Amino acid sequence: MKISTSKSKAMVLDRKKVACPLQVGGEFLVQVEDFKYLGVLFTSEGRLEREIDRRIGAAAAAMRFMYWSVVVKKELSEKAKLSIYQSIYVPTLTYGHELWVMTERIRSWIQAAEMSFLRRVAGRSLRDRVRSAVTREELGVELLLLHIESWLGHLFRMPPGRLPGEVFRACPTGKRPWGRPRTRWRDYVSWLAWERLEIPTEELEEVAMGEEKLDIPA
Repeated sequence: MKISTSKSKAMVLDRKKVACPLQVGGEFLVQVEDFKYLGVLFTSEGRLEREIDRRIGAAAAAMRFMYWSVVVKKELSEKAKLSIYQSIYVPTLTYGHELWVMTERIRSWIQAAEMSFLRRVAGRSLRDRVRSAVTREELGVELLLLHIESWLGHLFRMPPGRLPGEVFRACPTGKRPWGRPRTRWRDYVSWLAWERLEIPTEELEEVAMGEEKLDIPA
């Protein structure tokens, strides 16, 4: 396989900046702190906050472009606006979400971006002080976070050898930094399943392996 050194870059995944000269065909590759691959921004820190912020910015730009012609246009029906929301706004906002590590802060960002569109479709603003759940119920729109975080059943049902399933089941070794361990996505979803569906952690896999999709209501 021939590698183009002029188009290739090197990046080290580490919390600290590490110099790692990589030589290909007698030429050293330029080491970068971030790069885009298939439209997703990866950083050397291994975190995706910047990428999620980019997706929110892209969705906001799409909404600004459609604001007068779609979002607040009175001649356009609510059904048509929601169809555009599902076909343009949501895919723009959630592109690459399978890689996201959801924290409370990121969930807040996503919900704020979601409601910025839906609230305008409903003809409301924050000053009206109407709960987001009420607006979603009136519009008949499912919570976007539910769509983003509904991958547990898919991961459990993946056959051996599939990379996402292997990563999900992996148990990393080595030392971790001082302080409280970070909450794993699996632990958070397990807590949601118990809190909202009363499914014990030890029964999650059995339920997910069933015929019905494991849905965790918002």
